[in-house]
Amino acid sequence: MTRTIENLIATFYAAFSGKPELLDDIVADDWDDIPLGPGQAPGRAGAASLIKGVGEAFSDFRIVVHQIIDGRGRDGNGFVGVRGEMRGVHSGETFGVPATGREFQVRIHEFHELVDGRIVRTWHLEDWLDWFRQVDASPAH
Repeated sequence: MTRTIENLIATFYAAFSGKPELLDDIVADDWDDIPLGPGQAPGRAGAASLIKGVGEAFSDFRIVVHQIIDGRGRDGNGFVGVRGEMRGVHSGETFGVPATGREFQVRIHEFHELVDGRIVRTWHLEDWLDWFRQVDASPAH
């Protein structure tokens, strides 16, 4: 099945709303997630524990894509940049911070490497310092 880049990216982020099985068709088995989350195992299988942790920490979690920058070559392989936001409610302990019930919006910037229609590598950066500000907490030392 040929997917548009918009569909592939939307499916990738929908998986993080509690549906890790959505990654099966779009992410390589040995997907390289850089950097790994706390306690996250490598590969696509490791994403399931990360997604479970997100679900335990945040309710109404979703990722909103603001912009996709398609830098792939004519063969469909290459890099795609994404600018977006994670949104939700802080409903479980996160980074040692007890649930606050506060809504948050965290900016994200990610680069995905695609080979043969699958994401093989993702580099990501989230503005967690702003998350601490939004939930009125301080990062642990």
